[in-house]
Amino acid sequence: MKPTLPKGTRDFAPHQVLKREHIFAIIKRVFSSYGYAPIETPAMESLSSLMGKYGEEGDKLLFKVLNNGDFLAKADEGAMKDRNSDKVVTSISKRGLRYDLTVPFARFVAMHRNDLQFPFKRYQIQPVWRADRPQKGRYQEFYQCDADVIGSDALIYESEFIQIFDTVFAELGLEVKIRYNHRQILLGVAQYAGVEDQFVEMTTTLDKLDKIGEQGVLQELDYRGISNDSGVKILELIQETDSAIFEQKVGSTEAGKQGFEEINRVKSYLSHVELKNTLTLDPTLARGLSYYTGTIFEVESTETPMGSIAAGGRYADLTSLFGLPDMSGVGISFGAERIYDVMETLERFPQDVSNTLTALILPMDEESIDTCMHLARKLRDHNVSTDVYPGPAKMKKMMKYANSRAVPHVIIIGEDEIKSGQYMLKRMVTGDQVSLNLQELIESLVG
Repeated sequence: MKPTLPKGTRDFAPHQVLKREHIFAIIKRVFSSYGYAPIETPAMESLSSLMGKYGEEGDKLLFKVLNNGDFLAKADEGAMKDRNSDKVVTSISKRGLRYDLTVPFARFVAMHRNDLQFPFKRYQIQPVWRADRPQKGRYQEFYQCDADVIGSDALIYESEFIQIFDTVFAELGLEVKIRYNHRQILLGVAQYAGVEDQFVEMTTTLDKLDKIGEQGVLQELDYRGISNDSGVKILELIQETDSAIFEQKVGSTEAGKQGFEEINRVKSYLSHVELKNTLTLDPTLARGLSYYTGTIFEVESTETPMGSIAAGGRYADLTSLFGLPDMSGVGISFGAERIYDVMETLERFPQDVSNTLTALILPMDEESIDTCMHLARKLRDHNVSTDVYPGPAKMKKMMKYANSRAVPHVIIIGEDEIKSGQYMLKRMVTGDQVSLNLQELIESLVG
């Protein structure tokens, strides 16, 4: 049988796993520094928890899990005869792989409400699955790195997430632009242009501006029933380069005034913070408005094209889906796969990130193996990651193996070393060799 992988999935070799763990470790550390605690949820959720939460297109992208045993025994025969896929699926499948971490989080909060202290701050780094068409930066199995705070409408958390974005990407060595907007500012644009009743049509189209351009936006707005005059007015407004004029015009509307009051408060909380990356209001940012009710975030690399590498926003009532209403929250998500691709493209991973081994011990003969094993144990007791070559071989072969594993130190042990208690340590980068006793060797490798 020829070994294959399901489309949209990948194997990760050791050096790739270590690079990914480098990303996860930084994200986890920053999340923890702001008081976010980790949770985990199952790979599978009840289909009833997942269906209808992501829209019609999202439902089609859910991976369904067949019922155990003879799943056809209780299949809807009428639906099968009519070739009604939706009804057939509901009769043969009760579970599905999670599509994101947000809906499972809402379910978790609703189920554990009596055990949690609100506001509840959590982070979650786990894989999700989507039956999407694989392409560059998009896979069917991928990791999400989410953080949310739920149970508070305090705007300090928006400022906190901006700082988290800034800190994570600075520690990863990436330069990014943190873009933000507010649902009420977009509604203010609609009110100013006289198309408030067509808010959804306007924002859905504006979200495509970077893909279809101005003419494409005007054509689609016209197709959706928004006149060319209103379309031109909308585009001129959101592309206004003078931020004061933009705020004056949009802030003259009821919705726009509320939106600017909130984002200006968020900015005031950041007045004492020196951000390392660019923070900018982007009136064209119109993502996620089917569920975001306040501030919206999106982060993109300024060094290589990749699209969004992190995003988030404020939501008003996520947990009401599971019978727990009036729980305002705000959350963000880092796109680990795209961040990895950006760091690979820009060669930003530390050179030693894939080095898990500090020392490799080479036995010169069979009699040396016991001493090698004893020395390895001593080094490991001092937290020095150590491996032993499995048996004596030609020096050229053993050194080639050491180089292939990028080992920084090689320890050579033969009859002379055993008699003298002095071990030959070779530093692979410089080629230097020194003879050290056990204590000196430990100190050299630990230090």
